Amino acid sequence: MEAMNKAGEIAPFTVALDIGTTKVCVLIGRKNEHGKLDVLGYGKVESNGVLRGVVSNIEKTVQAINEAIRKAERMAGFTIKHVNVGIAGQHIKSIQHRGILTRDNSQEEINDQDIERLIMDMHKLQLPPGEKIIHIIPQEYTVDNEQGIVDPRGMSGVRLEANFHIVTGQVTAIQNLNRCIEKSSLVVDEITLEPIASATSVLSKEEKDAGVALVDIGGGTTDITIFHDGIIRHTAVIPFGGNVITKDIKEGCNIMVDRAEKLKVQFGSALASEVFDNLVISIPGLKGHGHKEISEKNLARIIQARVEEILDYVIWEIQKAGFERKLVGGIVLTGGGAMLRHIAQLTAYHTGLTSRVGQPNEHMAHGYPEDLVSPIYATALGLLLRGAEKPYFPEEETREELYNKNTNTSAETDNPAEEGAGWFNRMFERAKDWIKEEQDSNL
Repeated sequence: MEAMNKAGEIAPFTVALDIGTTKVCVLIGRKNEHGKLDVLGYGKVESNGVLRGVVSNIEKTVQAINEAIRKAERMAGFTIKHVNVGIAGQHIKSIQHRGILTRDNSQEEINDQDIERLIMDMHKLQLPPGEKIIHIIPQEYTVDNEQGIVDPRGMSGVRLEANFHIVTGQVTAIQNLNRCIEKSSLVVDEITLEPIASATSVLSKEEKDAGVALVDIGGGTTDITIFHDGIIRHTAVIPFGGNVITKDIKEGCNIMVDRAEKLKVQFGSALASEVFDNLVISIPGLKGHGHKEISEKNLARIIQARVEEILDYVIWEIQKAGFERKLVGGIVLTGGGAMLRHIAQLTAYHTGLTSRVGQPNEHMAHGYPEDLVSPIYATALGLLLRGAEKPYFPEEETREELYNKNTNTSAETDNPAEEGAGWFNRMFERAKDWIKEEQDSNL
């Protein structure tokens, strides 16, 4: 029924809401006694109201959010109100800025209040019109000209300085995202840059210390986050993702977009040299037309050309940040685009850096659903991990009451026939959801 702990009390939990270009995903979960994530419910639906990571149709986005929430609530057995949301899109920018604080008493230890004052000063920055700060991430601190300090708390000094990595976004894009969530009768606990959330779920501490670039290839954008010495050094958004690859296949093979997507998912390869020359794919033609045959080698060439273009942007961002020779951990790929066959090999060949596909299974408790450890869920699981640091408690509503609310039936009735009809409607709704989820997972 409720999210219960061993003592039978309602256990705290958190909710992640990932509003992407191709999907809207909701995860409900909590950390167990071993610090691992127990996923209590999840829902994933197609997204039609988001373009390149930015809400373009509020009504369609609200519909998708409500459907994903309903699926997750049914599985978890209780209603949810607060969500941790991811944000992405081409409007995201990052800047470096240095802050300085002169303390009154050099004998007193530097504390959290001093650091908070430095961070609050960053909110006074003059940004271009229409932009808003999303994250202020401390880099290194300097105390009385002693540089390279990661954590200055407990030290003594008069002059405290810090380098900050500041992530900004367009006010209108943030407002539209908030409006969608408000229309879904939800409350935003925190908005997190999606590549930062993805990094939480797929990168190890050792990789962040050694230097690594996380490349999250989503449907509409490719997000980059560079870590070094355990600190975020650079973030960027490339306005190309998996949808552009699908569009290339559609135009190159002269087929419908839905069939181009299926070709990419089922037969696509990012490395043409790994595909045999004599393999041919036959797809049904339009009504009254015969089957169309497509060479798997040519399909791979189309995909490889676009992936290499995306990787060129990745290389440029790494060089711009000055880390081309400092990434011992290489590149970690995640997101739906990372599921392309041979994409890790192509990334290694094209960039000269070691490469692997990041799957968010390290933080999952035993017995998790297998489909949740896909790179597709890296962002949502990262949001769940970040939100688990400050969870909240579920609404006191039973699973039975929730089913009745979703099917517009009363939990108590004097008419046995009506009661039986309510049960049938609930079971029918569950069966429809299960069938749709199975169909979605087979696409």
